[in-house]
Amino acid sequence: MVRAFIMVKADTGHAEELLERIRGLEQVVEANVVAGDFDVIVEAADEEVYDVINAVATRIRSFDEVSDTKTYVCLE
Repeated sequence: MVRAFIMVKADTGHAEELLERIRGLEQVVEANVVAGDFDVIVEAADEEVYDVINAVATRIRSFDEVSDTKTYVCLE
């Protein structure tokens, strides 16, 4: 099982709306609105790195309310 954390920057005023869309993605384990440089932190998991990046990170990046993402794959 591969886990990754995806940091998401949302357009102003869209973090809560975006959170609900992100939580609806199949590979998302947890997602929370946070204070700081990013607006939403997402934990995702799947069988392969490609699946996590393609299914979750790429989809999140395609949402209109997203201005930036950073994806960190767990090495454990």
